Amino acid sequence: MKNVITYLFALIFGIITFTLQAQEPPIPISPRNYICYKATSPVNIDGLINEQDWNNVPWSEYFVDIEGSLKPLPTYKTRMKMLWDDKYLYIAAELEEPHVWATLTERESVIFYDDDFEVFIDPDGDTHHYIEYEMNALNTQWDLLLLKPYRDDVKQNVAIDNWNINGMKSAVYVNGTINNPTDTDKGWTLEIAFPLDALTELSATGKNPVQGEQYRIGFSRVDWTMDIVDGKYKKRTHKVDGIEKPLPENNWIWSPQGVIAMHQPETWGFLQFSETLAGKGVDAYVPDPDNEVKWALRMLYYRQKAYFEKNKNFTADMKALGLDTFLLNGKPFAPSMKMTFTTWEAIVPATDGKTNWHIVQDGRIWRD
Repeated sequence: MKNVITYLFALIFGIITFTLQAQEPPIPISPRNYICYKATSPVNIDGLINEQDWNNVPWSEYFVDIEGSLKPLPTYKTRMKMLWDDKYLYIAAELEEPHVWATLTERESVIFYDDDFEVFIDPDGDTHHYIEYEMNALNTQWDLLLLKPYRDDVKQNVAIDNWNINGMKSAVYVNGTINNPTDTDKGWTLEIAFPLDALTELSATGKNPVQGEQYRIGFSRVDWTMDIVDGKYKKRTHKVDGIEKPLPENNWIWSPQGVIAMHQPETWGFLQFSETLAGKGVDAYVPDPDNEVKWALRMLYYRQKAYFEKNKNFTADMKALGLDTFLLNGKPFAPSMKMTFTTWEAIVPATDGKTNWHIVQDGRIWRD
């Protein structure tokens, strides 16, 4: 609880640069995807990424700035890859870094005060009840369960800080020397094993993934601009209202989001599970046919949030929301709306013609 309070204090007073408000991305959102093949044997979690199974699966695309095309490419390269078996989801990552440093050694510290690597997993894709996991180059960890994004309930403690992923394993290998400003490092690599039973508790089925099942997943790397002062690493600072503060951190992520806000699960990438063994074949990514429907509802959510900020109430008027000319699959977007002064619900038919998709004012989306 202490660290979540510290986290929210940092948000309120501007130490962390992203916003608590829902933000409509100013760039087209095209989430990246990764086919996760099955490991032929359990992965040895030592941070080295040298098993044959790892060699048999591809690296992801290199990470980009969280704002995507609005910002230059990151200074240093980052990439990841994934495997799974009946017990674990395995994640490996490679972070280029000439000066590997870390200070935090206590579990459940606010790890992004150091350079870090972060994983966000929303198994059922409803944007609520998802996992956030952070680790630094000392392999110090912080895991949280988010009941919903901070933007959707800023007055409540939506992060459960004393929740732990029991049975999780992680390791780091530093290709160089950590916390030594006198030399130049190549970077650090890491491996994580997330127990599937912790993930399936949050999934749509409550069971282990099957061929083609998809989770939403996000990856982030926080990188602080550092100087070497008196033989030690020090965050570079600037003056804000006459007060010396660290420069805003760099946020480099796998799938660009257009805004500085990792807690927008609807813009994370897609993890597609494959029963094919690593190195024994290649599967194709199969997009969910309802992705366009869900994104249309998300646009409505963004516009309702913005409308409420200005008018202190919601509206069913699509013109007032700027969505009167918005097309869904080539047809005018015309959701059924249920309204009260402080709540709303929108309903749109799914592509199967039998079920419907719903979204409400706190952003949760589901299928009936």
